[in-house]
Amino acid sequence: MNYMKNLVKWLGLSLLAVFMLAACGNDNDKNSAANKSDGKDDFDKTAEADDKLKVVTSFTIIADMAREIGGEYVEVYNLVPTGTDPHEYEPLPNDIKAATDADVLFYNGLNLEGGEHGWFFKMMDSVGQKDENIFSLTEKVEPKYIGGEEGRDEEINPHAFIDPAVGVKMAEAMRDVLIEKHPTNSEDIKKLGDEYVQRIKDLDTEFEERISTVPEENRVLVTSERAFQYLNDHYGLKEAFIWEIDTEENGSPKQIKELVHYIQEHKVPVLFVESNVDTRPMETVSKETGVPIAEKPIYSDEIGNPGDEIDTYVKYLNYNMNLIHDELSKER
Repeated sequence: MNYMKNLVKWLGLSLLAVFMLAACGNDNDKNSAANKSDGKDDFDKTAEADDKLKVVTSFTIIADMAREIGGEYVEVYNLVPTGTDPHEYEPLPNDIKAATDADVLFYNGLNLEGGEHGWFFKMMDSVGQKDENIFSLTEKVEPKYIGGEEGRDEEINPHAFIDPAVGVKMAEAMRDVLIEKHPTNSEDIKKLGDEYVQRIKDLDTEFEERISTVPEENRVLVTSERAFQYLNDHYGLKEAFIWEIDTEENGSPKQIKELVHYIQEHKVPVLFVESNVDTRPMETVSKETGVPIAEKPIYSDEIGNPGDEIDTYVKYLNYNMNLIHDELSKER
């Protein structure tokens, strides 16, 4: 009798343990799924990855640069994904972990990540990253300013990377940091970096030559936001836009009226809409002026996901160059 009681008791405890283990397993699966829900993976922990520099980048264009220049010698974790505003990003738990583990952290600077008091440096402070591991890629870039009207303070325009000449400076800065941080493979990284820099220089030269073939009266770039200031100044393009700073008031009646007046006065041939903005304000401008919108969007803040048409920085520059040249050169 006692034997049967003990047997029943033992079976009951065994079943309870099984159920508890299953429940724990489900909780772990849920936690794992939650950690992966942002589409980002942690740094590789395998022995094979031990010799790679762990690189964290603030947004997509810098991430692509790091992969191109660092090659097989780096593992890259990007913070702000495609389709997300890099100005006011909110880091996720996986981001915090990657920033903690990183050997090198690259950011754009020029206020793109919110400046010294923005989300990027708040995260750096919270994880205790050392200053010697954190690098701006725009230290040698002369900033351009926007705003300063109607009581607003001037702000640095952060979109310098749209200009290939700035891209060269950013790539050179990254190359030099990676060479210093990975001395074992510094020669290979220098070779990769030099080749990459030359590709961007070649695009810059080609763009200058192609812009010179556009009729002078057509050399005006009209976009939704004033993001193309560096590129326009470099290549001698006039610029016009609906809004200057990406604020809550994008496409107000006053902004649209001012741009319509400019277009009519300067006989603008075509309008451009960025890939990541609301198209309706520019569509209104087009209707009121009769000036067509370019058939394809122009890229400003980001590149696409892997496999997209514009999934690298070089493709991004080349695409914009072809679009601007071809649209401004069309006979209408």
